Amino acid sequence: MNFVDLNLPENKLCFPTSEEEWKGVAKMYEERWNFPHCLGAIDGKHIAIVPPANSGSYYFNYKGHHSLVLMAIVNAKYQFMYIDVGMNDRMSDGGVLQNTVFFEKLENGELHIPNSETLTGTNRNLPYVFVADDAFPLRPDMIKPFRQANLTSHERKILNYRLSRARRVVENAFGIMASRFRIFYTHINLEPENIDKVVKASCVLHNFLIERSNRSYAPQECFYRENSESGNIISEGYNTQKSTMENLERRNPGNTLNTAKIVRENFMNYFNKEGTVPWQDNYVT
Repeated sequence: MNFVDLNLPENKLCFPTSEEEWKGVAKMYEERWNFPHCLGAIDGKHIAIVPPANSGSYYFNYKGHHSLVLMAIVNAKYQFMYIDVGMNDRMSDGGVLQNTVFFEKLENGELHIPNSETLTGTNRNLPYVFVADDAFPLRPDMIKPFRQANLTSHERKILNYRLSRARRVVENAFGIMASRFRIFYTHINLEPENIDKVVKASCVLHNFLIERSNRSYAPQECFYRENSESGNIISEGYNTQKSTMENLERRNPGNTLNTAKIVRENFMNYFNKEGTVPWQDNYVT
């Protein structure tokens, strides 16, 4: 498992290292996806592999095949900021995040994430957060949607919609990369250390091509688009349904800190009051 920080001007696979850089990521999320104080979208995928000889069940997952896990954090431009490759399936999907260097640095306060701030034009003070799905924990610095059984109000449905808009970029990033690098349509038959290199190289090339050859590498139909008047999804972007990538398993919620619940409630209140967008009701009715 590797904390990737390839600090080269072209590959753009470089994790922010200062409050100013984090705020730059958050500003782009707010401009593109109407989600303030968002530091990135987190997700993970099982990468199907042919297991090495004599590896037994070491890479065998609960889905019934062998895989390694790729965990990633993506910015508002569908580019990978951070990847962690190579976790095997002897650990549960719920433990994927906790076994990354990213999580260790997050827990130890070593990521230089900005403190909570009052949103421009409001009196509402909100922290900077990552957005994730139900495979990840709800934390004061990580928001995930309400589960279907808990969608008991219009306000909660609005929160899920606004969160989904910000989080789709990571799903689309995986989908675009898988559709262009067809090795992700196979069970990769390489030694694990070489699989690690192939996946990292694919992420770097994806970032480079998004930046330099966007029209040919990822034309408009690749991206998530909405018809805000009708409330219809025009395009959900490329997804990974045709590839051998598979989603992580939904996490048991376990015990959640009250502070994490309060943060999610505060974002929910913001999206239903000062931070409302004119079309959001169309998507939840």
